[in-house]
Amino acid sequence: MKTTSTFPRVSIDGELIPPEAIEHEFNRLIQFYREHLPEEQVRAQAQQLGQRAIDQAIGAKLLLKRALQLDLPVAEADIDEQLAEVAEQLGGRQKFLAALKEQGTDEAGFRDQLRVGVKANKLIEKIGAGVDEPREDEIRVHFEEHKNEYQREARVLAQHILVTPANDTPQAKFDAIGKLNEIRARIEAGGDFAEEAAAHSDCPSGKEAGGSLGWFSRGMMVAVFDEAVFALKKEELSEVVESEFGYHLIYKNDEEAAKAAEFDDVRESIRDFLRHVRRGEAVSAYVAELREKVKVEII
Repeated sequence: MKTTSTFPRVSIDGELIPPEAIEHEFNRLIQFYREHLPEEQVRAQAQQLGQRAIDQAIGAKLLLKRALQLDLPVAEADIDEQLAEVAEQLGGRQKFLAALKEQGTDEAGFRDQLRVGVKANKLIEKIGAGVDEPREDEIRVHFEEHKNEYQREARVLAQHILVTPANDTPQAKFDAIGKLNEIRARIEAGGDFAEEAAAHSDCPSGKEAGGSLGWFSRGMMVAVFDEAVFALKKEELSEVVESEFGYHLIYKNDEEAAKAAEFDDVRESIRDFLRHVRRGEAVSAYVAELREKVKVEII
């Protein structure tokens, strides 16, 4: 996928849009489309999504400026709630304050940033308020026209334990493989895979989820890992597998074959998608009017 450095420089009336803002919009688009389309469809549209990310970053900046010009009341309780959520995500109030200091701001300044964001969201809600909800027949037509895109691919549920060598020396690699073989022997003797992952895996999934990677389809992991896990039988433990990240033990919990899409299974997903598209069109039309009044440069 794109990285920040691949996006062009964009300015509005001479004011540069931070590249991180474009990257943020791109990541949001990728996340949304991954929830509604197969991974290969998303990858195929990466270039178009990159252009949309630029347009959305421009639109977001224009909407922010417009929101500040309008009388859109913001409840301080909403700011308090958002601030508390951010602090919790960062590991508590002290870490939150430290992060603000590192960014060259303080709590009051951050509250102002949140307030602007809330105002922009209120403006977007106002723009989309008049958009019609997708009708059942429209949802059905979309499903019939895009049925193949909603087909669920074969997928697996798996856990893994990653051991990363201390360095690139043969001895370090030998030690990593030996450690995994010892773990493998304990598991085969009745040991618990999740407990071993929590104690020994160098992947965050070990500590957080007993090594679980959740459900995933082909192409979502690096090729050598992908090949190994799909070759395993259900409830089978792999030999040591080497990848660019180190060495793995893989346990295949379950598998599901490819499955044709059923309308009832994807109805609400399609409704959300069509709703998103319509509201996006309404916001785009509003932004287009704002854009006519400013000078946008893309270098």
